[in-house]
Amino acid sequence: MKLKNFIIGGLLFLSTFGLASCNTSNYHPLENVESSLYVKKVDNYKNDLIQGMDVSQVISLENSGVKYYNFDGEEEDVLKVFADYGLNYIRVRVWNNPYDNDGNGYGGGNCNIDTAVELGKRASSYGVKMLVDFHYSDFWADPAKQMCPRAWLGMTIEEKSKALYEYTKESLNKLKANNVDVGMVQLGNEINNGLAGETTWFNRALLMIEGSKAIREVFPKAKIVVHFANPEKTGNYENYASKLDYYNVDYDVFASSYYPYWHGTLENLENTLNNISDKYDKDVMVAETSYAYTSEDSDYFGNTISDGGSVTKTYPYTVQGQSSQIRDVVQAVCNMKRGIGVFYWEGAWISVNKGSYEENLELWEKYGSGWASSYSVVYDPADAGKYFGGCAVDNQAFFDRTGHPLESLKTWLLFKNGNFVEKKVDALEDVNLIFDLNGEINLPTTVNAVMNDGSKEAVAVDWGIVDYDALKNGGVNKYTINGVAGGMTATAYISMVEYNFINNYSFEDGDNYWTITDISKKNEELYVEDKPTDSLTGTKHIHYWSSGTNNVEFSVEQQVNNLPTGLYKFTISIMGGDCGNTDIYLYVKINDEIVQKKSLSINGYGNWDTQVSENFEYTKGDKIVVGIYVKCAGEGNGAWGKIDDALLNSVTK
Repeated sequence: MKLKNFIIGGLLFLSTFGLASCNTSNYHPLENVESSLYVKKVDNYKNDLIQGMDVSQVISLENSGVKYYNFDGEEEDVLKVFADYGLNYIRVRVWNNPYDNDGNGYGGGNCNIDTAVELGKRASSYGVKMLVDFHYSDFWADPAKQMCPRAWLGMTIEEKSKALYEYTKESLNKLKANNVDVGMVQLGNEINNGLAGETTWFNRALLMIEGSKAIREVFPKAKIVVHFANPEKTGNYENYASKLDYYNVDYDVFASSYYPYWHGTLENLENTLNNISDKYDKDVMVAETSYAYTSEDSDYFGNTISDGGSVTKTYPYTVQGQSSQIRDVVQAVCNMKRGIGVFYWEGAWISVNKGSYEENLELWEKYGSGWASSYSVVYDPADAGKYFGGCAVDNQAFFDRTGHPLESLKTWLLFKNGNFVEKKVDALEDVNLIFDLNGEINLPTTVNAVMNDGSKEAVAVDWGIVDYDALKNGGVNKYTINGVAGGMTATAYISMVEYNFINNYSFEDGDNYWTITDISKKNEELYVEDKPTDSLTGTKHIHYWSSGTNNVEFSVEQQVNNLPTGLYKFTISIMGGDCGNTDIYLYVKINDEIVQKKSLSINGYGNWDTQVSENFEYTKGDKIVVGIYVKCAGEGNGAWGKIDDALLNSVTK
């Protein structure tokens, strides 16, 4: 089927040649698909499982010249390709008005209700239902950003609730008038901390109640979805669900984002969503997930996920790795008592793929096919209007840069029965190493080969000629060393650090050697967290969070034994936010008396404050304890922070 887009008077029209010939009632996905991938059978697979794809960006990409193909190499409607390979739902984000006063789009697909109508009509022709994802914002909404639509600014909560009701009902009626098969409707996107500019739960609940009312009136059989992120944060989802229950918000499905780079283990996801189902009698699902099939960028605009050891890499960045990730997420949802489905996020968002950044930028600006355009500055000047550009997830799509489908797309048809192929190496596991500047550097003699079935086998590695003197003389720094193992490139990420007398200084061994004291007895979260993006070194750090005021007060300390007589310095780092008034300091205690302390400050996410208690004398045999004391009044959404890299180093006189 060929699709042709054209512009008249600034409005997008979609000529859908041949769509009328597709009969929704008898359209079925392909069967007996052969694949070169290993796909383990999903236990307890549910025949009515929702297998969804967010396709919000598609029209803007097609307008920018992107073409999609089927596995026979023929140009094809990408929604038909998805339907052929087992996708039975699409998800489309809807922004109130993603355009400036001159009609220039903010980007990200310029997705409004008209976008949803056009995509919904195409999907319905293939027997595919729609999840309507209302952001109730004019542009991106996520846990860090829940901005009020410009048309609703200055409204009282009563006026805004009425406006939301009318907007929701009008939008859904457009879909209904166009015979779009709407099966689910979402009340906001990742609404952890707000909705349409409202941050109190009372006001947010009023908005959701009005949204639910409109949905029930237009599509009474559609499931109403609430959507949150960060399942890895202990107690978050219970808190949200309890608030929804308290305010009697009408909804059917509690949905979670799950990106394995950031959101913890699948076991935790299962347990967390099962608890919601059990306690609040709700269906649960994954509303967003994705995984990289390559670390390479294809549009001259950097990707969110790439090589470098900065995120949790649970699978190789390969087509097999992408397939294994989505299979395991589906397995987790099928393990849930009331798990109903999984939506993959933007599996068709590939690069517009012109010859230069400048050529791509012209298309991003004209058609909104990048994540944000410069025109978004009128709505979001601090972020989108400053860092606008292309696609940061083109390496996580189910199509290559030319629009041809990847083998991993077939995974959606293989869950029920699995697909067994000959066992072989898929990729080599990265190595993350930490060495003292004054110690020995011993690179491993083997690395793990990750097999296509997910197992691992050790293979010999040759690192070649390594300049160890350069590593030692380069000071505190990070290096990448490449070697060869089994004919493939092996990669080691090396952190060089000063000799440190602290045991488990970056918390890689959990809380071993450390004493964590909950002084207030009110800290809601206080533990060692495994999250590379929030760590200074390695993957772990101390994490704290509490929603109430004056809840956060604790200390983290270690007694250091067998320290030689000499002059020393103690260093530690902290970052965080929403902490209000604070009293935070590192300290050194000798024979139970504080001999030095140094204040630290909280400066927002990613802004680590590193302080040093310098030049204190120690005599061998004395008792020495080093640590950090944290007290936060808290404000807004609760005080939170991360502590990492405790260093006790000798000082030359």
